Amino acid sequence: MNIHEYQAKSILRQFGVAVPEGIVIESPDQAVEAAKKIREKTGTGSWAVKAQIHAGGRGKGGGVKIAKTPEEAGKYAKDILGMTLVTHQTGPEGKVVNRVLIEQSIYYPGPGEIQEFYMSVLLNRDTGRNIIMYSTEGGMDIESVAEKTPHLIFREEIDPRVGIQGFQARKIAFNLGLSGKAFKEMTKFVMALYAAYEKSDASLFEINPVFKTSDDLILAADAKVNLDDNGLFRHPDYAEMRDITEEDPAEVEAAKHDLNFVKLDGNVGCMVNGAGLAMATMDIIKLSGGDPANFLDVGGTANAETVEAGFRIILKDPNVKAILINIFGGIVRCDRVAQGVVDAYNSVGHIDVPVIARLQGTNAEEGKRLIDESGLKVYSAITLEEAAGMVKEVVK
Repeated sequence: MNIHEYQAKSILRQFGVAVPEGIVIESPDQAVEAAKKIREKTGTGSWAVKAQIHAGGRGKGGGVKIAKTPEEAGKYAKDILGMTLVTHQTGPEGKVVNRVLIEQSIYYPGPGEIQEFYMSVLLNRDTGRNIIMYSTEGGMDIESVAEKTPHLIFREEIDPRVGIQGFQARKIAFNLGLSGKAFKEMTKFVMALYAAYEKSDASLFEINPVFKTSDDLILAADAKVNLDDNGLFRHPDYAEMRDITEEDPAEVEAAKHDLNFVKLDGNVGCMVNGAGLAMATMDIIKLSGGDPANFLDVGGTANAETVEAGFRIILKDPNVKAILINIFGGIVRCDRVAQGVVDAYNSVGHIDVPVIARLQGTNAEEGKRLIDESGLKVYSAITLEEAAGMVKEVVK
């Protein structure tokens, strides 16, 4: 589950990670008042006005501004609220901004230089261990750093038997070229960040940049946090942070029916049971000259109701020109899936796009008979190659 920057920083703050003072707002008037409150608390003379969407690259898209007065913060908030922000991570359709974070500016004069670092905590799936990845090149896309200057990316693996050790945090601070107060602050920052990642059941903590102020404080200037859905039952307060306005409506609806659904940009809708079979089905669609419009895994316990729900979700995509149902009946019974197809037709009404059903396994013959005797325009296939050929003809 993705969350907003301001929510991520609230989690970081719970575990002692230093973050700038900020207030999230939903109107320009609130922005002015928020800026004044932050000035009273911190003495800051400028503020960052930051769009809150589930995507990076907000600054390049015009979603981050620096205000010199509370009134200017209100003006920028008015400009940003309601805008459709397009970044390299949103795609060309962009995302509508419904909230803005007003935050104290951390660019202020002092005795030392300002520095920006990159740091993330995630699971290294090759070793089964958590890893801290960090770089002196903060504020940049880590992909660009990896491509152009890979020697500037460091990694520190954590032994799960003992957890992060003090010497590892000190090693990170040393590799970042810090000394004195900044070295000590970075050491504390790393220990707290890892604790936040581990105890919140996150799958990713990405801080870009980790900011060293002119007086050697270490702050999380930005924060991207992905929470593991499987751990949310332990964190009901985190589950409440979900913002469905940032998610695809079809994926939200699919989750209500316990369907694994991901929308794609193709023209052939897929309904499959099992992730591996779904990937193979999408491959065969591509080889047949089509493009998958979605990934939809109805799971091993599919029944008529879930199949009907899947049908409805797929048909909401106007780009879908055909639907391929590919079910291997192991746990799930093919006749139940077939009944779901018939019920969906009867419930939804006229379906303009052709439907190709390939049912194999438990009760496959009964399933085929149900479809054939229904009188519906559903094309039955026995083999995957046969289904692919039908897809090819439909696409043509």
